[in-house]
Order: sequence, then C-alpha cells, then structure tokens
Amino acid sequence: MKVKVVAKDIGMPARKVRLMCDLVRGKGVEEALAVLKFMPSPAAGFVAKAVKSAASNAENNFQLAFTDLRIVAIYADEGRTLKRFRPKARGRISPILKRSSHITVLVEEA
Repeated sequence: MKVKVVAKDIGMPARKVRLMCDLVRGKGVEEALAVLKFMPSPAAGFVAKAVKSAASNAENNFQLAFTDLRIVAIYADEGRTLKRFRPKARGRISPILKRSSHITVLVEEA
C-alpha cells in the first residue's frame, strides 16, 4: 500500500527543494531522516517534515511498520509565486518573484 502526503506552499523555490528530494529518493524512511538531519540547507527541514508526516500516516492509518517503510517517490513542484517590486533609479521598477513549492512524498512497505 502506498501512502501519499503533499506539503503545500513551502516558502522556498522548488529548484532548491529538489536537491534535497534527490538525496533521499529510494531510501528507507529512517535512513532518509538521518541524511536530512545533517544537511545544512533549510530545505532539508521541509523535506524531513513531509517524510515524517507520510511515515506517521502510514503507521497510524494503515498499521504499517515504521522501520519497513521506504520512499518510493518524492518530488517538488512549483507552487504559487508572489510578485513584488523593487524601486530602481529614475522611477523604474524591477520585479521580485517570491517562489514557493509543493512537496509530494509516497512511501510504501518494503
């Protein structure tokens, strides 16, 4: 049985979150959390939170063993973009794009 979790509107660009997703894809949940714990990127915390949530849902809702779970698929998609503007010289403006992302995690029993 596959258990799916989606963490929406994470305040970080998907480009940065995908780096952390690539590290843990295909690993066991315990090993993935151990790897993410020591990564310096703030994106690792968001990914770890989504993985923990998926593991907890599998454990509580479907009675799957936490130690037997592995990450089948994990990916980060683009979320909404907040558009802001910065004033520049001579009355001009330049855009600031505050990007967000959605993290999707699928776990199943190995």
